[in-house]
Amino acid sequence: MLIVGSITEAMLYLSFSILMGTFILRIVPNSYRPEINVPKGVLMLSIAGIALFSFFPVLQLITHLYQDIGFLQTLKSILFTFEVGKSWVFTFFVSNVFFIYIVWVDLSTKKKYSYFGLLIIFILILSLGWSSHASSYYPLKGFLTHTTHFLSVSVWVGILIVVSWFSTNKANWFNFLKWFTPVAMICFFTTAITGLILMSFVLDFKDYTNSWMIPYGQALLFKHLMIIPLLGYAFINSFLMKKRLKSNPEYNPIPWTKAESLIIFLIFSITGTLGQQSPPHETNIATSGVSSLFHILYQGLFNENMKLSFIFNINGVSALLLAVVFFILSFISFIRKSSSYLSFILFLLSVLNFYLAIMLSLR
Repeated sequence: MLIVGSITEAMLYLSFSILMGTFILRIVPNSYRPEINVPKGVLMLSIAGIALFSFFPVLQLITHLYQDIGFLQTLKSILFTFEVGKSWVFTFFVSNVFFIYIVWVDLSTKKKYSYFGLLIIFILILSLGWSSHASSYYPLKGFLTHTTHFLSVSVWVGILIVVSWFSTNKANWFNFLKWFTPVAMICFFTTAITGLILMSFVLDFKDYTNSWMIPYGQALLFKHLMIIPLLGYAFINSFLMKKRLKSNPEYNPIPWTKAESLIIFLIFSITGTLGQQSPPHETNIATSGVSSLFHILYQGLFNENMKLSFIFNINGVSALLLAVVFFILSFISFIRKSSSYLSFILFLLSVLNFYLAIMLSLR
């Protein structure tokens, strides 16, 4: 269930992002973006993905409860009495309306069709916020925070993914960066702030380090570390890319945005894993067990009630230096016009060594 849940949640984020990015770029003037061709079939699959992948939390509840009252009775009860079930029924209905809309309407003829599509996507995001874990903890605050967080991610990531994988040329890329860079920065900071608020719902910040002993904390640490290459690519694909395009208008930036989108998909996958783990306020080492990675890498004596702290040692410092070296080499690979996928590997090696630097410095 853990693997399936991680995949379905990552694919749900991806489905929303493709739809959001497509409809936003359709209302942007042609002179401020490259040519975009998202097949109608991709949009239809994305809508179907929202209806399908958002059902997984309902399925999880069914598997936990059906043995008591039977499958059909459990399904009926969850769909019509649980918030997660009622939210999915609403999502399923709206997704079907959206699917029919996409089939019937030629989006390329009038921009108002795309505005209406954005409205439907926003309604679906509201439905997702309604059934979120944050909303179950704090109904109004959690709903608003999760909705804002997911909306910001969908706008920023959606534009990036669509322009990376569905552009038919690299025309007007400099003009595209003029407006996308500030939009991405606003969305990133909004995502970061709301992400910290969401994190505070399930974890006291002073216990962040101690949470690394359990699987949830390990996944959270990896998610935060993956922000490092994300920021690296953001700097490359905005500021450095603008300079490159000024000096060489024929340069192709698309491979670099594709590499950034792959980092984002990895973050989606880790986020999906987080959604399948019990957060620290619901579990402890005695109930969830020690993380396998923590158990392998932790070099001190272990007990369930200990508090983690950092200590200076040669292993941690060596890993940190390697992390910095790989991070710098990622930028050098762009400056020397190497493959974008070389930088992708270097960024991942940087994250791995940052992780080792942290884990090997714990006591």
